[in-house]
Amino acid sequence: MVKKSFSIFILILCLGLFLVGCPKKTVVKEQPSVQKSEEARRLEAEREAKERELARIKEEEAKKARGGEFEKSLVAKKESGIEGEVFESKLLKDIHFDFDKFDIRPGNAVILKENAEILKKYLKVKIQIEGHCDERGTNEYNLALGERRANSTKNYLVSLGISPDRISTISYGEEKPLDPGHNEEAWGKNRRAHTIILSR
Repeated sequence: MVKKSFSIFILILCLGLFLVGCPKKTVVKEQPSVQKSEEARRLEAEREAKERELARIKEEEAKKARGGEFEKSLVAKKESGIEGEVFESKLLKDIHFDFDKFDIRPGNAVILKENAEILKKYLKVKIQIEGHCDERGTNEYNLALGERRANSTKNYLVSLGISPDRISTISYGEEKPLDPGHNEEAWGKNRRAHTIILSR
């Protein structure tokens, strides 16, 4: 009887050791909500990447369009003292000065900021700024005043981030009036800084 009980005990003990030694593998299933969340993030990342690529393509197209607009605005001309052709563009606007002055007026500052933005887009463009005066005053005085106007304009563009290496200046004094009239209206038009394009 004791042997039988002992045999049963050994059998139970072996069975217990067997069960303890071979635990069941627990399979953790990923929750559907977690799977959906990861899929949503992946789709969102793909959508954002596509949007960035579309934005890049649109910006490139816009740059090309702006470049085309600038090229179309150029008018070739022959300038005495300069070899080859130079160009003018209606996109680079003139600024005007008060009588016997060369300081940049607030309205001029706005125009020069617009001119600077164009020059920043076309880094190969080099310009020359012409200083002009009305007919009053001596030739010598007006040449000096025209030079101050051209340099004042150049310095303002440089302050806006345009390299001074891209800008040269010249004074024509009263020699090249825009308006040949002899009145305040004509004189106001002639007191100006005009920009021509030397290379593009």
